[in-house]
Amino acid sequence: MQKLSPTLIDRLNYLGISALNSMQEASMEAMSKRNNVLLLSPTGTGKTLAFLLPLLEKINIDSSTNQALIIAPSRELAIQINDVFKSLQTNIHSTLCYGGHSIDIETRNLSSNPQLIIGTPGRIVDHIKHDRISPQFVQTLILDEFDKSLEVGFEEEMRVVVEQCTKLENRILCSATNAVRIPDFVGFDKYKELDFINQSQTNDKVVMRRVISPDKDKLETLDHTLRNIGNKSTLVFCNHRESLERVREYLDDQGFVAEIFHGKLEQNYRESALIKFRNKSCNILIATDLAARGIDVDELDYIIHYHIPKKLEEFTHRNGRTARMNASGTIILIQAKEEQLPDYIIDDIEEWELDLKHEEIADPEWETLFIGAGKKEKVNKIDIVGFLTNQGKLDKSDVGLITVKDHFSYVAVKREDIVQLIKKIRNEKIKKKKVKIEIAK
Repeated sequence: MQKLSPTLIDRLNYLGISALNSMQEASMEAMSKRNNVLLLSPTGTGKTLAFLLPLLEKINIDSSTNQALIIAPSRELAIQINDVFKSLQTNIHSTLCYGGHSIDIETRNLSSNPQLIIGTPGRIVDHIKHDRISPQFVQTLILDEFDKSLEVGFEEEMRVVVEQCTKLENRILCSATNAVRIPDFVGFDKYKELDFINQSQTNDKVVMRRVISPDKDKLETLDHTLRNIGNKSTLVFCNHRESLERVREYLDDQGFVAEIFHGKLEQNYRESALIKFRNKSCNILIATDLAARGIDVDELDYIIHYHIPKKLEEFTHRNGRTARMNASGTIILIQAKEEQLPDYIIDDIEEWELDLKHEEIADPEWETLFIGAGKKEKVNKIDIVGFLTNQGKLDKSDVGLITVKDHFSYVAVKREDIVQLIKKIRNEKIKKKKVKIEIAK
């Protein structure tokens, strides 16, 4: 076992973690001794922390140069990595870069030479080409979910990054599947492989069930399934964006509170949808496979495969969103009566007989409030709680998860309080400034 330094122990204490799992311990040891590491471990096992912790000890806090790059295939995954890094509360100067984010803000942030840069391939290459990033100083490159970056067409961008980082000493590649191809340009001649895929295939905290739809069109069966589930966090997967839109429209008509998530949505809508899902003001998120790699939700109760994916890799990634770490979860396959399951599903999955008389729809307990002020206006979570409890007359127990962005914030409040609350605070000020306050769209 790799012995943790006092500094790393302090970082873990901030997260309330007393011990690392076996994969994280192996990663710590390998990344401290070797230049190149391939880490294979299923979604939800703590890979982000596994590569961030050893990275902390590789960065020279006294050097104002771009020392490390972390590249992820999606905006959501890059944001997630950044959130985990920020939660460690280090003195390392970092910044986040991704398409859809203000390039002017990123340019200003990069001008102060952050030691760690986290981002998506296209945006990182853009900054390199415009000399906003100094790749010649980068010593550590981490490609998270690198196989997905290849799959969605970022091979050329990753090639540019590797070629420009001429003094690389450490290359870390991470994936949640062992069916990976390592491109020659990565320079992975000698490396240590850590394969935790097979060790984690059996999870006794996961329950898998089939629901048989009498019709090829599964909408009505999905409706009954969600009514039987009740007010639980549920991620519904569709194979195609067009189907996703159709499912959302149907559920809206039935009275469910649901959001959608796919790659063609504007970034602010995707961000808002995930925030609502995380803070439980929306208990149903309908998504394409982008969500299988791009979101991080601590307490996800159900995964529903409205469409069953063709590939085992996507099935594995989807299922990895639930039963994360020590939690439990249920996976449901909605199967049309004449539909054959893919060959990769070899287990005899128990059928779930729905109660078709269960007609109640359970609304979320929370509603999301939008506040038009954030970090750049010097507004923090304490300010928001104080505002809602003082001017809004809420109890602290009526205030849920708060997310503070650069120029706006989201806060979950009890749904039953929302109308009266807005009346009370509409004309009030936060930090002596009147800001826009409304139910989040």
